[in-house]
Amino acid sequence: MTTEPRHSTISTNGIRMHIAEMGDGFPVIMLHGWPELWYSWRHQLPALAAAGYRAIAPDMRGYGGTDAPADPREYTMKAVCADIAGLMDTLGLERAVVAGHDWGGAALWQFALRYPDRVAGLIGLNTPYSPPSNARTTEVVRDAFGLTDRTFYMRYFLTEAAEREFEANVRTNLAKTFMPYTRCEDLWTFATVGGDGSGCWTNIAPPDTFLTSAELDVYAEAFERTGIRGGFNWYRAADLNADEVDRPAGLVIDKPALMITAEHDRILRPEMAAGMGQFMPNLSTEMVRNCSHWTQQERPDETNRLMLDFLSSLDL
Repeated sequence: MTTEPRHSTISTNGIRMHIAEMGDGFPVIMLHGWPELWYSWRHQLPALAAAGYRAIAPDMRGYGGTDAPADPREYTMKAVCADIAGLMDTLGLERAVVAGHDWGGAALWQFALRYPDRVAGLIGLNTPYSPPSNARTTEVVRDAFGLTDRTFYMRYFLTEAAEREFEANVRTNLAKTFMPYTRCEDLWTFATVGGDGSGCWTNIAPPDTFLTSAELDVYAEAFERTGIRGGFNWYRAADLNADEVDRPAGLVIDKPALMITAEHDRILRPEMAAGMGQFMPNLSTEMVRNCSHWTQQERPDETNRLMLDFLSSLDL
């Protein structure tokens, strides 16, 4: 079996999408978050392939080798989930297990509500399930943390100032983002826009990233080429989801599901997943210790074990 992913570009839902995949067998589609790429699943692709699965990791809409529409209205959950359904159609996949981290985790639960017949199982990393509502996401989360527009990163990301800050020093700011659990308080500095509204990365000391220099190069080269607007458009579309006509009405996800939390994630905290069971009757939960937000990258061996244990429990 080859040790390198197969790369291709497919058409789905009106865009061109880059995908990386390894292996054959039952498909497992892995959705990344911000500011990531298919590459964030680089440790999972070979592990799942070696276990007999077809592991598929796309660059999500707005990232890497996938098209990045300029209009934030093209990044709603309706559009993103249609991308995944279209990916499956193009690859001839009737059903798949779907995994997601960060924004990919938000899309994961939405996909299960919108396309339940396409889902054989669900693996969420860090992002808890929130039932559909007419609430404004960036405002609800801001208020839950007791912050203001000036000190909450999701609101800051709605501005062009955030783009300018990130793109002024892409490589350094990525390194300041991908920090290990030993620097988890820096994630809170990031989340509170420096604590004083000065910028997400301004008040973070020189980075101690868990990425190797070569791994950081992959991210830096991608975002230096594309910019960050596509990634920020996910945040700019977040509140638009509340206005969707005929959005999913049901609240329950009746599919086998695994929720993986990270002990030191200061934004998507483990306790935020505590209420998921009331909406997900087939849910199991696991916590990865000594880990911050970037679970599948910071703790790949533990993540792989949990994913493979869950996959082996499914009737695929």
